Amino acid sequence: MTVITDRWLTAWGLGSIAFGGASLLVPLYLVLLGATPVQLGVLAATAAVVGAPGAIVFGRVANRVDSRRPLVLGTLIGVAASLTAIPFLTSITAVIVANAVLWLFVSSVGPVLTMLVVDDAPESAWSERIGLVNKYQGYGWAGGLVLGTVWPFVGGRLLAAGTVTRTLFWVLAACAGAAAVLAARTLPRPAPSAHVTDERAARRIGRLLADSGRGIRGATFALSPNRLYWMTRGIDPRRLADRFDPALATYFVAGLFFFTGSAAFWAPLPLFLTDAGFDSSRVFALYLTSSLGSAVCYETAGQLAARYDVRRLQSGALAARGALFPSLVAVTGLGASLAFGAAGLVLALLGVTWAGIAVVGTAIVTRLAPAGARGEILGAYVALGAVGGGLGGVLGGWAATAGYFVAFAVSGAPVLVGAGLVVSLEALSRDDRVATPSEPAAASGSDDTETGSTAAARPRRD
Repeated sequence: MTVITDRWLTAWGLGSIAFGGASLLVPLYLVLLGATPVQLGVLAATAAVVGAPGAIVFGRVANRVDSRRPLVLGTLIGVAASLTAIPFLTSITAVIVANAVLWLFVSSVGPVLTMLVVDDAPESAWSERIGLVNKYQGYGWAGGLVLGTVWPFVGGRLLAAGTVTRTLFWVLAACAGAAAVLAARTLPRPAPSAHVTDERAARRIGRLLADSGRGIRGATFALSPNRLYWMTRGIDPRRLADRFDPALATYFVAGLFFFTGSAAFWAPLPLFLTDAGFDSSRVFALYLTSSLGSAVCYETAGQLAARYDVRRLQSGALAARGALFPSLVAVTGLGASLAFGAAGLVLALLGVTWAGIAVVGTAIVTRLAPAGARGEILGAYVALGAVGGGLGGVLGGWAATAGYFVAFAVSGAPVLVGAGLVVSLEALSRDDRVATPSEPAAASGSDDTETGSTAAARPRRD
């Protein structure tokens, strides 16, 4: 049996440093080149949109090859090459295209990585393996944001002015390159006969990913192409449409609103923070604050969802989020000594609200979905996040041309609409709560139902 060694986990964590750092460094570089809010919106939208088809194509290719390792190695090398090239580009359009290529690589590798870690392993070990990889990826992503925070201080002492940002690209590229070298020696080598390819196993993996803890990346990137691939395999759109009752359809409309509004907020944010007087180090620190706010609250959100009215929990989180978006403009207008701390507090609170939205949202969809189609409905919900990410990027960039307060108010408005739709769902009664790990849900006999799953995912039927 293949063993996931510490060296393999270290290799993927090292590569994730490059992913996390690039997630904010490219938008900041575009700001340095003089990008408009619309161009930042296009940057965010293209990065969101390329992930879904990339993951699907890579996943299908991985199902047809004898060795999946080259796809992971190719991804790390492609990321290293993209990060090396971007600082040489001075055209905003060229940077947007290069960034799309970069995120095509990053997003596409998720399904392949999942296949590698579950191949040649008993199903009882799949959850632990996926959790370990996610954990190291989360550490790496956070490490990339930390590196971006400290690099201006370190690089500023060693490098000429004006080269610090560009040099950080090459540091991140070196992380991806080193990860490729280490991964080439340590990646699992399952035999082709051990590959997991059947649809029943795919549904099981999709459920594990739906229930798995979210990490640092999830604070600002709602779309997980890996989840999208596994959870939409085998979906029949005609059969799926028949499973939507009015309550579930209403929640999906709400989801489209709050996913779009959230993405619209993040699209022009790097330019806003730069214009507010924060240097790149502080912008990285603010993003890290928001990411940590989400990461530390995911477990708590699941526990609350198991005990309280999920309708009020999520509508409250959405209402707070919608109100916090435009408040960021006000707090950055405070004196220089207060603005940074106040902005950090707002972004941390936004991270907390996202934890509630993401975790409780999975609980709500699971509860409203018919027992025999939960996996398909959850897959459609993940796909909804991809659609909202693309729409929101364009909306946020366009709205910011009228001013940042207008942009953030426009971002908050659909989130508030989503809150109103969620609170209207009387079908989500307080008594029908979500199972916790200590209160496993009863199996319904369907392949799409799982007993003993993690918090915020399975409904009680007692």
